[in-house]
Amino acid sequence: ITPNTVAFLFEPVQGEGGVVVPPEGYIRRVRALCTRHNVLMIADEIQTGLGRTGKLLACEHEGVRPDVVTLGKALSGGMYPVSAVLASREILGVFGPGDHGSTFGGNPLACAVAREALRVIVDERLCERAAELGEYLLARLRGIRSPYVALCRGRGLLVGIVLRPEAGGARRFCEALKERGVLAKDTHGTVIRLAPPLVITREELDWALERIEKVLTIGNRRGP
Repeated sequence: ITPNTVAFLFEPVQGEGGVVVPPEGYIRRVRALCTRHNVLMIADEIQTGLGRTGKLLACEHEGVRPDVVTLGKALSGGMYPVSAVLASREILGVFGPGDHGSTFGGNPLACAVAREALRVIVDERLCERAAELGEYLLARLRGIRSPYVALCRGRGLLVGIVLRPEAGGARRFCEALKERGVLAKDTHGTVIRLAPPLVITREELDWALERIEKVLTIGNRRGP
């Protein structure tokens, strides 16, 4: 941190980094450092926010309130492009009328869709659902005996299966899963990333887990 440091920007759980969950207390220590040095704490919650990790915002797992939060993706339930920036009146007040603008900012349809998506997340208790099903998913994955898996990690319904070097990379496993009807993303080369919809049922998870276990056991060999 130098006199020129303006902000600390981070993901509460690194998505593209391979679903990396920081050590317990890390985010709280970051909050303390930012406060001490008068540095803005900016949380990128575009992937982790809105229930994905079992809380409305992933920073809530450590009881931390960032100065700025970015949201997107799930803010519309995936049906319309919309994003948002949350901050205090003091911070947003830095911009005066005419200082900043965007062509499609404040689109009425996007705002209406976002409000409805937020209502569904809260009313249908999707945060709590993600926490419960995420714990179940992670426990089931950790119980799979596979020569290719180093570890499974995640929070809520954002989970990464970290493969051993001898597995030959995650892409071939994701392709094998796709052939069996399960969509997963190879991330950071050696991680299979799973992000099921928050409305998924236990039965649907079991269906997917059956196929995931088969692929992790036999590798990418083709088969039913």
